[in-house]
Formats: sequence, structure tokens, C-alpha cells
Amino acid sequence: MVNAGVIILRRTRPDMERGYRVPLVPIFPIIGIGLCVYLMADLPGITWLRFLIWMAIGLVIYFFYGRSHSRLRRGQVVNPDAELPGPA
Repeated sequence: MVNAGVIILRRTRPDMERGYRVPLVPIFPIIGIGLCVYLMADLPGITWLRFLIWMAIGLVIYFFYGRSHSRLRRGQVVNPDAELPGPA
């Protein structure tokens, strides 16, 4: 996911300040994606099942924590200088 994010951000936000530089974009990120897919393709089914169960548990915890601790829901302004999304 990080490799894909590098490619996407380079295309959508080329002016964004980066904490590190990736050489030969998009070649290295594509190689990284390919290697991860190669490693994941050989995993047994029980590993995928455990992954999906733990992912579901994590998403439930994340959702309920976010709902109860959201500054936006309480009406607090997080970044007053940020532009609101909408039609231009």
C-alpha cells in the first residue's frame, strides 16, 4: 500500500513536501508491489482467514474509537485555515 501511495501522491500532489525521496519512481514502487504480491500469493488460506478476522476486529475498534473521540463531532475546529471541500 505504501508503494502504491508513493506513485499516487507523485501524480496527484507533485508539489507536496516529502520527508524522503524515492529514486526511479515509478519503477521501484512497482517492483515493491510485485514482490509483495508474489509473497502474499504463496500464503496458506488459514493465514488469509486470520488476516481478515484481525482486520475486521481492528476496523470495528477504529470505528467506535473514532466516533467517541472525534473532535469534529464535538464541534471543535481542528484546522481553521484549511479549505473546505466543495464546488469551486
